[in-house]
Amino acid sequence: MTSMQFETDWLKRWARYSPKSVALKDAETGKEYSYQQFFESSNRLASVLREKYGLKSGDRVAVLATNEIETIFLFFALQRLSAIMVPINFRLTAPEVSFIIKDTDPALFIFQNAYSSIAEELPRQNMSFLSFDGDQGLSEMLNTAGTVGNIAMEANGDTPIMILYTSGTTGNPKGAIITHGMVFWNAINTSMSLNLNSNDVTLSFLPFYHTGGWHVLTTPCLHRGAKIVFLKKFDPERILKLCDDEHVSILFGVPTTMDMMARTEQFKRVSLRSIRYAIVGGEPMPIELIRVWEKKGIPIRQGYGLTEFGPNVFSLNEEDSIRKIGSIGFPNFYVEARIIDESGADVEPDQIGELILRGPMCTPGYWKRPEASVQTIRKGWLHTGDLARCDSEGYTYIAGRKKDMYISGGENVYPAEVEAVLVSHGKIREAAVIGVTDAKWGEVGKAFLVLEEGEELSAQDVIHFCNGKLAKFKIPRYIAFLPVLPKGDSGKILKRKLQELS
Repeated sequence: MTSMQFETDWLKRWARYSPKSVALKDAETGKEYSYQQFFESSNRLASVLREKYGLKSGDRVAVLATNEIETIFLFFALQRLSAIMVPINFRLTAPEVSFIIKDTDPALFIFQNAYSSIAEELPRQNMSFLSFDGDQGLSEMLNTAGTVGNIAMEANGDTPIMILYTSGTTGNPKGAIITHGMVFWNAINTSMSLNLNSNDVTLSFLPFYHTGGWHVLTTPCLHRGAKIVFLKKFDPERILKLCDDEHVSILFGVPTTMDMMARTEQFKRVSLRSIRYAIVGGEPMPIELIRVWEKKGIPIRQGYGLTEFGPNVFSLNEEDSIRKIGSIGFPNFYVEARIIDESGADVEPDQIGELILRGPMCTPGYWKRPEASVQTIRKGWLHTGDLARCDSEGYTYIAGRKKDMYISGGENVYPAEVEAVLVSHGKIREAAVIGVTDAKWGEVGKAFLVLEEGEELSAQDVIHFCNGKLAKFKIPRYIAFLPVLPKGDSGKILKRKLQELS
């Protein structure tokens, strides 16, 4: 047995150290599962899946379902068998699901009855089917009486345990391979940067087809023997109430969810005294929203991550949340980071280049995509495709995606810089800037803005506001107002959708 095999059997350890401590609580039913019950249930499920479906090391198990607590048990059961979970976005169409199925060739497809019509369209050859619901379903398997002996963890640190599909701007999505070692080292980094301990309580409400649902706080907290309160979906008022009722100590969100919670009546009523701080990722959080939460007594820690590396990579200490607004802080403990120019040389402070990363939480590559893997991971460094700069004090700032940068009259324009100026206007709630074709300058900026409720601005007002704050070539030539900006499940603005509107 390797050291990594030993370390990844977290449930066995916590079932021994604190068997009665609550690992999971279902917010909907109120049912609690101790670490002892969690360990035994995952063993029982692993045993049934191996005996009934013949699952073995390396087999893929696709899951098409909304967030269900059984999926957490399934994830740990599959780890015992060294099988690979493939969570599928339940919002996908039948052809999109079919692509992932053909790409991963799973041995087992687990689905909710709500998606049975999609399941019926999938090829039946070499793939078994299992419903979440009803007799003989996954839920029933977990509730079946009886105990089984410990099924030893078969995998080592390099063994894949999950394939997470990332949506591409063009073509089909790529499946990022997540290994045991990645999850372990992400948990270590997260525990050190956030000071996690077994007394912590957090909420799980992000979708399980996204890395945030698993690896921002859920798996790191389970690694530390902490408590997870599970919700099927994001509900701002319900989440705020649970923060008080369950004595939540760490809250995770993206600027959109944090804003939605702050605008509720519940936000005025709850105390939130138990929360040490909130972790925010996805996009920079506007300074006024940071102040709203800090007035409530909740410090904000902003961070940065990506599916292929971690995902918890950078973290900004809460005391710097306003002084270093927009910064993602410093790399986590076991992360190496560089910012390089086109030649591969490190850039000087305050110069913009591409952020590259190295560390044990790096993906080995993309599933059946050797060319994409080689393009992304070069000489051990993962090339993020994100543009960044580092200030004179060593704080890192994301300047945008390389593909989002545009060139206007020979000058590079980084949308993130322009967006930061725009949202500093008190009437502008959200902003997104893209480059559009221009006969004279090659490209110019177009800004899509969401205004605060009840506010009014003209395009000329916006341009006038930017004068003196941005160089002339950076000021957007076109201004469009939208009721909402298109966003993905992580809260990031979908610029490709904005390009379609242009």
